[in-house]
Amino acid sequence: MSTLFGRKTAPPSLAVASPPPEEPKPALPPAPVAPPAPPPPAALRPVNRSLNDIRSQVLARIDPATIADMPAETLRPLVERLIDDIATTSRSQLNGREQATLATELVHDMIGLGPLEPLLADDAITDIMVNGPSRTFAEQRGKLVEMPVRFRDAGHLLNIAQRIASAVGRRVDESSPMVDARLADGSRVNIVVPPLALDGACISIRKFARRTIGFRELVEFRSMSEPMARALEIIGRCRLNVIISGGTGSGKTTLLNAMSRPIEATERVITIEDAAELQLQQPHVVRLETRPPNLEGQGQVTQRDLVRNALRMRPDRIIIGEVRGAEAFDMLQAMNTGHDGSMSTIHANNPRDALSRVENMVLMAGMNLPSRAIRQQIAGAVNVIVQVQRMRDGVRRITHVTELVGMEGDVILTQDLFTFEFRGENRDGILEGRYAATGLRPRFAERLAYFGQEAAWNTATTGL
Repeated sequence: MSTLFGRKTAPPSLAVASPPPEEPKPALPPAPVAPPAPPPPAALRPVNRSLNDIRSQVLARIDPATIADMPAETLRPLVERLIDDIATTSRSQLNGREQATLATELVHDMIGLGPLEPLLADDAITDIMVNGPSRTFAEQRGKLVEMPVRFRDAGHLLNIAQRIASAVGRRVDESSPMVDARLADGSRVNIVVPPLALDGACISIRKFARRTIGFRELVEFRSMSEPMARALEIIGRCRLNVIISGGTGSGKTTLLNAMSRPIEATERVITIEDAAELQLQQPHVVRLETRPPNLEGQGQVTQRDLVRNALRMRPDRIIIGEVRGAEAFDMLQAMNTGHDGSMSTIHANNPRDALSRVENMVLMAGMNLPSRAIRQQIAGAVNVIVQVQRMRDGVRRITHVTELVGMEGDVILTQDLFTFEFRGENRDGILEGRYAATGLRPRFAERLAYFGQEAAWNTATTGL
């Protein structure tokens, strides 16, 4: 017997009947268990890959020129059949619900605004704000809420933005990265794209109200009281010149639409807007809209151009959607030259700020008038300022109905006819308060008597 590393073994030439038992080997540590592989990215998962493949095939088989003017109710069945054929041929794993969802997305992408279409169809949403492909917010009941809306990528969002711009004959790209536009339903759109927008294209949509809102609805929304609604209706009927003041999204245009309701059907009304939003119900309305410059910087028509031209069109009233520049001077001229009952809106925080803003905008016209002369023009032209405010509970309320009563030295004198008195907050987070009439006799009392509205005014303001 020989020894090999301390173990006895038989010589190789000899057969061993029964070898001695081997010493046990030390136990090896268990092999490490590999962690589970992470799930593949969404774009590589089988179902999503099928979605992308089918989407690409559908888009490749449809001629954009053929479907450009096709209504959605006609296009959708065609897209559904095409998806079903492709899914069957390729043995796709898509079920019926996924195919229907894909058909809806494709129809929205081809002839609509892609993922924004459901938000546009929701009447509870008033504003839509897209901050890049993965963040979209909407205003519901006065509050901003993030929506579960996502674009496929930055290119998808940019295509939607370019489609909006091209529909109104504009272009949005790196050389022209900002544009104002209007959707087919009248909604206002502002678009900013890279390189100005760092996180992808930004789209802001102010939706056009499908139904007109009158004083009754505003009372139901707690925007005003019934006596205040009757007083504002009388102000509109008596052809007083009105400026509606408020912040962005405070409901100025909605109130302007409501105050236009009492206008007689026999009056000729000319409206002037940057983006048509007014919904006047009278039969004799002429609607004018500004025009931006073309790509060569030519052909621009401003609100001031339209106000000057409107004075030659024999209007009874001129309604300007929003005064924001030198056209304020021409608006005051119109109010002072027999076009009683004219109205407009302005961005300001309170009635006194509204007067200062009008004065500053008149100075923008370059007339070089002294401040006292401008203030005399304002005091002689404007009868009432209505202040609107969107409060922290999301409700838009009228906080002041203020009358201009004249001048004292270089100061325009005003008096409040109605105010909103804040009192607290209830358990639901809704602000509580009272719409109070001051009971002061308005300077336009003679106008009330002339139109036979003096008794109605007294009832609205005093309850007598």
